[in-house]
Amino acid sequence: MTGRAAAAAANLWVTIFVTADTTSLLDGLNDLWAGVPLARVAELRRSGTGGRPSFCLALHYPPGGDGWEVWLSTLASTLARRLAVSAVDLEAVFEPRPTLVPADRAGLGDVAHLVAISSAKGGVGKSTVTYNLALALAGLGARVGVLDADIYGPSLARLAGLAEARAHSRDGRRLEPLEAHGLRVMSVAFLIPDDTAVAWRGPMVTQALQQILLQTDWPPLDYLLVDLPPGTGDIHLTLAQRIAVSGVVVVTTPQELAVLDARRGLRLFEKMRVPVLGVLENMRGYRCPHCGHEEELFGQGGGEALARSSGVPYLGALPLDPALRVASDEGRPVVLEDPEGSLAARFRSLALRLAAHLAALDPDSLAPPVIETEEH
Repeated sequence: MTGRAAAAAANLWVTIFVTADTTSLLDGLNDLWAGVPLARVAELRRSGTGGRPSFCLALHYPPGGDGWEVWLSTLASTLARRLAVSAVDLEAVFEPRPTLVPADRAGLGDVAHLVAISSAKGGVGKSTVTYNLALALAGLGARVGVLDADIYGPSLARLAGLAEARAHSRDGRRLEPLEAHGLRVMSVAFLIPDDTAVAWRGPMVTQALQQILLQTDWPPLDYLLVDLPPGTGDIHLTLAQRIAVSGVVVVTTPQELAVLDARRGLRLFEKMRVPVLGVLENMRGYRCPHCGHEEELFGQGGGEALARSSGVPYLGALPLDPALRVASDEGRPVVLEDPEGSLAARFRSLALRLAAHLAALDPDSLAPPVIETEEH
């Protein structure tokens, strides 16, 4: 190619690059983690006009996870083909899209998203799942906090390795969140002695929730995960009716009894018009570390069937693994203890699916109307 022809070709792709509609460049392309049209969870922006075409993919959830680099490289090749150039430069950044706060709900200032983690059934490992999901999101570059909303049976303090820690206030009115493993955390366990039973009636429980949630000086956060107690009681109703909740994740085991309660919890949040981000199945299968035999101790497919029958995403499953139990009891989260292990990889994938499905929500769905419930 002569110098004049090369210059003409260069001028041609610069013209295409500058005038091309970046949204249309994403037509027909799906997101890696939510499987939805890419334009629903990201914006493509030009990042320069000199040299070869350069783009920035502004994702509304943290980029990363298994297969991410390959997916991003494939996307760059696709953009190059659509622009009829040999190559483009493409980088991805995380830009959360905050929850819209309706006038009749309380927001949390610089907290972009409040995500409730529910099971409606005790003993399914929800608290352990919540804390490790939070760590997985933080490991991907997000700013994350965790609120333990289980007033009667708080477990966050032990999971975070802060069993002896106590909350304090700088001004005597607002609480300072504690820090553990790079997360900001708050629990009623930081306000009362570790071995004290909480024997409070409904109004006191509601007041305690509002104190540790609304009267805590949360720093700017991309995600605040709220570990809900079992059941579908005052705490759930207070959160859904009075707070701007971005979405809820339902945790269950494959066991039919656990799925039955999880379905009740899911229906409650649907009634309250809180978006259900998906179902996460815990304790699915046990693999003997000695002989390798696998056994479905709690049955199989219950969580997946719940998601399918409810028309919500199935986020994935976690196995029953003794290493997870030991690490949690000792305040050493498995995501940090063995970051290259299979459990940590699963938590990252689950966290990314959660965040991607949240990003895929219609912004209007992030401001649900209040649904009145009967009070007895």
